Amino acid sequence: MIRTHEIFRLAGLAALLLCLPSLVQAQAPPWPNKPIRMVAPFSPGGAVDVLARPLAQKLGEALGQPVVVENRPGSNGTIGFNNIAKSQPDGYSLLAGTMNNYVINLFSKDVPYDPMKELVAITDIAYASALVVVHPSLPVNSMRELIDYGRKNPGKLFYGTIGVGSNQHVGGVLLSQLTGVDVTHVAYKGGSSALIDVLAGQIPMAILTASTVLPHVRSGKLRALGVIEARRLQSDPNIPTVRESIPGYNMPDLWFGVMAPAGLPRPIVERLNTEVRRIVNTPEYKAQMEGLGFTITPGRSPEEFLNAIKADSEVFRKIVTAAKITPE
Repeated sequence: MIRTHEIFRLAGLAALLLCLPSLVQAQAPPWPNKPIRMVAPFSPGGAVDVLARPLAQKLGEALGQPVVVENRPGSNGTIGFNNIAKSQPDGYSLLAGTMNNYVINLFSKDVPYDPMKELVAITDIAYASALVVVHPSLPVNSMRELIDYGRKNPGKLFYGTIGVGSNQHVGGVLLSQLTGVDVTHVAYKGGSSALIDVLAGQIPMAILTASTVLPHVRSGKLRALGVIEARRLQSDPNIPTVRESIPGYNMPDLWFGVMAPAGLPRPIVERLNTEVRRIVNTPEYKAQMEGLGFTITPGRSPEEFLNAIKADSEVFRKIVTAAKITPE
């Protein structure tokens, strides 16, 4: 027979066991309690870096811990992407990335990560138009003249981009498909590297983000021939789209967004989504970035962002398949 004092003792033990989860949770340190790193998988000075640095500063202020941008360029951005994909999902490793590295597997067999499985999409922050630009020594002033030049001078047109599998690379592939003009791709480790060579005349042509090339277009050091996406730039509406000269030319918008390792706890995902969307839509950030040729987005939920990524990936797949490009 169980005595009265034993009943009370067992009841107290049961109550303590019920409280243990909340006690453990209460003892867990709040997030964040140390600096956060935000990997930019391309070179300093490129579009991702330009967007990430002011975002990281404001995000650090909002979270109460520094957010430090860490550039990890190389292998078409896969080094930086893989670093985050293989990091702990603890909220202290973030990625400022682009659409490019969700489609790099269409071009390379050696992609060391699966972005759909190893990354969680936090939110999109902006999209950036890319421009076809040429060195002033190239005797062309429009896309039509560029196409005519390419037909009359086979083998002399080659263009620089941030790397294989980028929207800029695919934009050149589509240009060749629709016009029959052979343009040779030259892959760089980032936009700043390609910019240096086209400014020096080492390459005659480049397809790079507007934020990278616009200052040099405005100063006359480069000549802009067309926007590869569907809309003209808000900041420079005098630059036509490629599609205005080449019917059927249609490239999806190049988005920029924030990702993290898969498995990140939902409360942290939601906090990051809320803070990033708030920061990028402040008048200060919007004015700064839109002046560089970016278009700030309202930001989507993680689920909406992932669905958009899947849809854009399918557009790229169709272009690459039509060009009979296979992973190497």
